[in-house]
Amino acid sequence: MSTLSTIHPRQALFGSEPLPPALPVCDHYSGVEARMRKSLMLQAEMAEAGHGRAVFDVTLDLEDGAPVGGEHEQALQVAELIDSPQNVCDRVGVRVHDPRHRRFEDDVDTLIKLAGPRLAYIMVPKLADAADTQRAIDTIKAARIRHGVERVVPVHGLIETLKAVQQVDEIAALPGLESLSFGLMDFVSEHRGAIPATGMSVTGQFSHPLVMQAKLKIAAACHAARLTPSHCVVTEFKDKRALGKAAERACRELGYTRMWSIHPDQIPVIIEAFAPVAAEVDDAVEILMAAQAAHWAPTSYHGVLHDRASYRHYWHVLERAWLTGQPLPADTEAAFFATEA
Repeated sequence: MSTLSTIHPRQALFGSEPLPPALPVCDHYSGVEARMRKSLMLQAEMAEAGHGRAVFDVTLDLEDGAPVGGEHEQALQVAELIDSPQNVCDRVGVRVHDPRHRRFEDDVDTLIKLAGPRLAYIMVPKLADAADTQRAIDTIKAARIRHGVERVVPVHGLIETLKAVQQVDEIAALPGLESLSFGLMDFVSEHRGAIPATGMSVTGQFSHPLVMQAKLKIAAACHAARLTPSHCVVTEFKDKRALGKAAERACRELGYTRMWSIHPDQIPVIIEAFAPVAAEVDDAVEILMAAQAAHWAPTSYHGVLHDRASYRHYWHVLERAWLTGQPLPADTEAAFFATEA
């Protein structure tokens, strides 16, 4: 009988290698008070129906949600919601104004001061370039230190300018970032009509070469830097079939592991599209449970040899299944996810 201790796959397969953050696959945006509260309620309900963990993030919006002249009041309201009992899952972030906007520093200071310990992340839009991104990271860090918030507040960035796309590798390498998203509409608009309006549509954004080039470059930069690449919004929110196809392409063809939602009906469609197929989850369960029993030495499954290289792939499959709320065998859940429930 072996006396070797059981080792978790994260330790056995990755060691000290930094892993991408295990973020929910859907990021839902809301900026109007009634919708913000409904979003938090839905997040709690879906968590309760699953394994007790948020299956989507909520991003409360100061950029598009605040009325002109009422930006500070919106920030106060959002901070209050984050630090309230309605924030059951502690997976609520905020999109602030862009770093050159007159309200950016006030947004950051207000959020950190009033809700810093429970703020899941800050989304910074319209990053102009690497220097602009570094200034935003530094501003958030300075506010955290100023208000005595010990936990690091992760920064998410929105890449939507030509220069930012050109510098995305440099941007992604900056410490403090957790995720980068692609801003489709501003990116298309910056081409001054050279990309037709169809380039912003649910089908056109997957066919225009310049748009696809930007998406692929952002995804590749994120994976190289161990960040989470987040795919842009689909504005045709009533067409669930088209949304599902877009989400599947973003996930399975372009390498995105997260996607924006702008309507509650989009949330389950995105989660389903980003979930691994059942057959691959079944394979991952069998392969990883056998691998752990073999203390991560090579094993055989259905006549195919597996070692740590393939184990790493199947671990990511299993983790994605967990993040999307898919049911797993009790022994697998106990072995790999007991401390995360």
